[in-house]
Amino acid sequence: MSYSWLITGASSGLGAATALAALKAGHKVVAGARNPSKASEAYSEIEQNGGTWLKLDVSAADAEPVTAKAVKEHGVNVLVNNAGYALRGALEDFSEAEIHDQMETNFFGPLRTIKGALPYFRAQKAGTIINISSTSGVTGFPGFSLYAASKFALEGASESLYGELAPFGIRVLVVQPGAFRTNFQGAGTGPALSKTYLGTTVDTILQRVIGNGGKERGDPDRAAKAIVEAVTYEGDGKATRDLLRLPLGEDALARAKAKTDDFSGNVDRVKHIAQSAVFPA
Repeated sequence: MSYSWLITGASSGLGAATALAALKAGHKVVAGARNPSKASEAYSEIEQNGGTWLKLDVSAADAEPVTAKAVKEHGVNVLVNNAGYALRGALEDFSEAEIHDQMETNFFGPLRTIKGALPYFRAQKAGTIINISSTSGVTGFPGFSLYAASKFALEGASESLYGELAPFGIRVLVVQPGAFRTNFQGAGTGPALSKTYLGTTVDTILQRVIGNGGKERGDPDRAAKAIVEAVTYEGDGKATRDLLRLPLGEDALARAKAKTDDFSGNVDRVKHIAQSAVFPA
C-alpha cells in the first residue's frame, strides 16, 4: 500500500532521511521546510525521487491552515512532526524569549500541524501521526531542561491523543531517537554558561555532548527505515502495532529501561505514603 506523507523539518537530519526512505519505498512525500529553496539545494534527491517541497514554519501562526491545505491537496495520510531544535544550557541562564521559542517550535508547532491534519484524517477515518520526540522526552538531563520540557509536553499530549483519536481510526506513534549522526547536536544553541555553572554537572554533560558530535552510534538512514516500516507494518514494523512509543538507538533503549526501573522503584518506596493520603474507609 502506498502512503502520502507530510514531514515537517525535512530540510535536514532525520526529517530528510525519513523523506528519502519513504520515497524510495514507493510513497508520496510532501517535505516541509521553512526555506524550501535552500532545502532543495541541500537535498536535491527529494525532488529527484518525486518529493514535493512545502514552505512550512511550524512556529508560525499560519502553520495550521497551511498544513490543512497541503493535507487535503495531496491526500496526506501520514503526518510526521519532526521539526525541532535543542536549546542547551542552565535554566537560570535562559531568557524569556528563548524559553518561549523552544516551546513554540517543539510543542506548539506539532499541535498546529495536528489540528490542521485532523479534519481530513477524521473524514477519511484513517491516518497516522508520528511525533518525533527524543530520549530527552523520557529522562531530563542537566543542561537540557528546556528541550526536555518541550519533549515531555509532546509526549504527554501524544499519550492523550492516542486514546482521543483511536475512535476515528487515527493512529499516534511517538518516536524517541537517541543520539544520531546528523547535524542536530551541532545545530544546538543556547547561552554561554554563566560562571556559576562552569565546572558543574551541566558543564560536564554539555562538553561531552558537543565532543561526541560526528561520533554518534545512531544511523539516521536505519532509523528512517524503521519509521517507514512502523507506518506500513512491514518488516520489523509489525512489532509496533497498537504501541504508542518507539525508541530508536541503543542509548534510547538504555534510557527507557533505566527510567522505567527508576520510576517503579520510586513508586514502591512511597506506596505507603500514597495510600495514606485518603479519607478513612
